[in-house]
Amino acid sequence: MEFYVTLGARDVALSHAFYDRVLATIGWSSHASFPGWRGYSAAGAGKGATVWICEPHDGAPATAGNGTMVAFPAASPAEVDAFYREAMALGAADEGAAGPRPHYGPDWYAAYLRDPTGNKIAVVFNG
Repeated sequence: MEFYVTLGARDVALSHAFYDRVLATIGWSSHASFPGWRGYSAAGAGKGATVWICEPHDGAPATAGNGTMVAFPAASPAEVDAFYREAMALGAADEGAAGPRPHYGPDWYAAYLRDPTGNKIAVVFNG
């Protein structure tokens, strides 16, 4: 079984456009798309960890989880920087600019932000 995460979206068109662009900075792209849903994975292969951005199944508005965060892997600090810049250009809310986080480990380099729905996401390089 593959590992996956779903993140609810208030405006799926806006959220899909956001994730299409920011995930491209780390080599991720969509591997599946159908009304109200889009799946993303490394190289768009649909293998390994995947993230689904979708309308909530119950029809209620999507809300961000308090204490919930999804971290995407980056291959270098430069990818973290690119992801963060792209997200900020698309209107993400800053939760911690790209930079070293030595309190998490000597090679930890990350950025933290909120997507258009308010979901907290991170992008992390850890050596």
